Amino acid sequence: MLLQVEIQVRKVYCIDRALAILPLRVEDAARSEADIEKSLESGRPAVRVNQDTRLNNRYVDIRTPANQAIFHIGDELEHLFRGKLRSMGFVGIHTPKILAGSSEGGSAVFRLDYKGQPACLAQSPQLHKQMAICGDLRRVFEVGPVFRAEDSFTHRHLCEFVGLDVEMEINEHYSEIMDLVDELFVFIFTELNEKCKKELEAVGKQYPFEPLKFLEKTLRLTFEEGIQMLKEAGVEVDPLGDLNTESERKLGQLVLEKYNTEFYILHRYPTAVRPFYTMPCADNPVYSNSFDVFIRGEEIISGSQRVHIPVDLEKRAGERGIDVKTISTYIDSFRYGAPLHGGFGVGLERVIMLFCALDNIRKTSLFTRDSQRLSP
Repeated sequence: MLLQVEIQVRKVYCIDRALAILPLRVEDAARSEADIEKSLESGRPAVRVNQDTRLNNRYVDIRTPANQAIFHIGDELEHLFRGKLRSMGFVGIHTPKILAGSSEGGSAVFRLDYKGQPACLAQSPQLHKQMAICGDLRRVFEVGPVFRAEDSFTHRHLCEFVGLDVEMEINEHYSEIMDLVDELFVFIFTELNEKCKKELEAVGKQYPFEPLKFLEKTLRLTFEEGIQMLKEAGVEVDPLGDLNTESERKLGQLVLEKYNTEFYILHRYPTAVRPFYTMPCADNPVYSNSFDVFIRGEEIISGSQRVHIPVDLEKRAGERGIDVKTISTYIDSFRYGAPLHGGFGVGLERVIMLFCALDNIRKTSLFTRDSQRLSP
């Protein structure tokens, strides 16, 4: 019951004085694109706050209802990720972020001087979460920062993001990892829709979107099946190459039309396009026991069974241009017996971006670090 009350103020205390002129008005930053378009049609254009202004003054920008909701959704997603995995016997770990050598290979690595020794920032917790499996932890996960020296300035690339990583023993087949991805993320999406209704509504008010379509049992397609679908749609792609952004989006569209889902798994990727530690398929080494997972036509998860034979690891690392000496402790961890194992990694910000159908990952990064931004 609402009561009619009158408040009599006797004293007012100022906790802190704000500058008279703000870098942006929260009211302007909270305005939807539809409202801006209406204002233009009326002849009284409203202020549109651009991305750089928002990011330069992020501590003001995050006061909008949509931004408040985005980071509450992110918090809930992380909580669900941890909770579900712990209920399934996984142990949370924390791995080093300063390494002697690259964890993924390639050039997207931040190099630094570590007390006179060459070092780099971890591109993922890959090597150490595998070492944890070798130490009989059996099932592990980590939530922590990941660093990629990305030159790409796109809507979905960051130089630092929050990684959600999993590694586990395999009993018989790498499909067990995909089984986990299926159960884990269907659970997360279902719970977010239920527990974050107000937050999702707040996001949708400024950035309208349709709820994510996903199946109770996640669709799985082989890479060859995906290539065939693209070819039948008139898209020419290298059958043993990786998919580019346009091909991923087109395949996502085709999958939605045929299977009515925006969340699916594509597996058995060509070995040549996967990291050095990826296990080739036993029936055809041209392909690998690996997979990517997609939301709304964009990749969010990459995973695989790992090579656990030291000699094979050394050979594959050398073929990818990795100095084996810089990862010698990683390879040594397999010399004393290692179980079949595999895992996956996913970026928290990218999951939120695609779950809410946002157009830029910077909307889901609290303080963005990309190829052009180092502050605030």
